[in-house]
Amino acid sequence: MPVGPETRAVILIPMFNDWESAGLLLKQLDESLQSYPMQPQVLLVDDGSTDPMPPQFPARNFQSLQSVEVLKLRRNIGHQRAIAIGLVFIYENRPCRAVIVMDADGEDQPSKILPLTEKFYAENEQKIVFAARSKRLESLTFRTLYQVYRGLHLLVTGAPVRVGNFSIIPAAFLTKLVVIPEIWNHYAAAVIRSRIGSTDIPIARGRRLTGESKMNFIALFLHGLRAFFVYGEVVGARLLVAIACLLILGTLIAGAALTVHFTTTLFIPGLFLYVAGALGIILLQAVLIALILVFSVIGSNGNMGFLPLRDCHFFVDEVQQLFPGGNK
Repeated sequence: MPVGPETRAVILIPMFNDWESAGLLLKQLDESLQSYPMQPQVLLVDDGSTDPMPPQFPARNFQSLQSVEVLKLRRNIGHQRAIAIGLVFIYENRPCRAVIVMDADGEDQPSKILPLTEKFYAENEQKIVFAARSKRLESLTFRTLYQVYRGLHLLVTGAPVRVGNFSIIPAAFLTKLVVIPEIWNHYAAAVIRSRIGSTDIPIARGRRLTGESKMNFIALFLHGLRAFFVYGEVVGARLLVAIACLLILGTLIAGAALTVHFTTTLFIPGLFLYVAGALGIILLQAVLIALILVFSVIGSNGNMGFLPLRDCHFFVDEVQQLFPGGNK
């Protein structure tokens, strides 16, 4: 097979201290991609790992993988931002036909890259294809909280949560992705919010290859908040409408109570009137806060803050080529 940009697929893998899992994942990738229709190259984004890379990592030669590189970041910034930096680096330095984004822990199974790619071809390489989680293997507590999060996300953004990082991107879409500021906070939500073209297929989530997840409850909570941030103006507008409706409803109820109190002999407890008045003041303040949120988000959209294409370079330390060998 001839080797050129049009035949390459770069596999982008953010990681933090997961050297053992990453080594096992590379082995599985090499075994699973023997008949892959593109030449697979791996870019590991080392998100400021505190554990040094093992001396012999990845400790093997590969048959299917054409190259393995590590993009080392200056500090830990989180896997979503590591993905953003990886996308910018690939856009500027690694011409290819497609980019595959996956996690290093093995929950994104290498064997599922082929179904993603088949769907990618079926869409004429004109859409980003995500893996929709058809089955999760976490604890019952995690799955319950995740369903609560999905319901809340749908309520406040109007968009369902179906996908994670595992996806394949047409290389032509990188020119759009690298100027979407929101990918700095949440890659999948930013893609869907930007409406640049995406679809998904159901793929079950696998088990970790080794060790335990570095994502604790607080980290997962913050990850969810970043998805809300991507929909900031929508969330603010929905909250504003909901609070305004509650304020109108409360005003009508309080007005009806006062009318009954002063025009009839029916007894209306004074406590009810005090509570209604207090709730009205709280809701009025909530409306003002929601208004400030909406205008702040809309105003920030007019200011070019963090731009991945322009600013990601500051976080890159070096690029190390591990296979076939040597440094770049």
